[in-house]
Amino acid sequence: MKRRLPRIAMLCGDGPSSWFMYNALAGEAEILAVVVERRPSARGMIRYRLRQLGWPTVIGQLAFIAFNRLLVRLQRPRMNELIRRYGLQADPPPAAITHRVHSVNTAAVRRLLGKLDVDAVVVNGTRIISRAVIECIDRPFINTHVGITPRYRGVHGGYWALVHDDAENCGVTVHLVDTGVDTGGVLYQQRIHAESSDGFNTYPLHQLAAAIPLMKQALRDAVDGTLTPRDGVGPSGLWYHPTLSQYLRYRFSRSVK
Repeated sequence: MKRRLPRIAMLCGDGPSSWFMYNALAGEAEILAVVVERRPSARGMIRYRLRQLGWPTVIGQLAFIAFNRLLVRLQRPRMNELIRRYGLQADPPPAAITHRVHSVNTAAVRRLLGKLDVDAVVVNGTRIISRAVIECIDRPFINTHVGITPRYRGVHGGYWALVHDDAENCGVTVHLVDTGVDTGGVLYQQRIHAESSDGFNTYPLHQLAAAIPLMKQALRDAVDGTLTPRDGVGPSGLWYHPTLSQYLRYRFSRSVK
């Protein structure tokens, strides 16, 4: 008997990585809805980081974010090369199934998910999802994280693994979503191999390409009722954007671009 396609909804951030994931899954899943979350305001993000990290670190992070615009231009040829190599497609989903929202943590999103008969909800690039959303349906929420968890939770897990001479744990995780920051049970993990021409903005492309077959397998497991979460790689750590001084120090002392 032919296995039926997984029926899924997607909760996404508004950006290319979400479209890459959507197009990779479109041929192997029945995608009923794509909920696209508006990016949080820069002012709100700065306030949040100030509470967490303090002024000196946040100013350094903002300086790096500005500097990264130059890095993107320098690394664009390699980024385009990897997009072609991995066959990543950035076409947005059809308007008929796209729902744009201020936040995925709204009653409207809970109502939408409640109306859909899905096997799983795929998460890509959203803010932390509230317990009310996670528990609004009895189905798994499955996320791709560009790092090996729980050792590299937060952001830029591949970069931080290389900075710490931990190439063995430079990779990607597909995991269940809970209310923490990348703390849900691990379903699959895969290491990547960064090449000499890679840098800060190309590591995530290797990671996403490695994650796509893992996500497809996780969705097949969801249909079969065989999702099996397990512990990841410790110790647990939460990572943020580098500051400009950190990036330059590691660039020249450890050759991590």
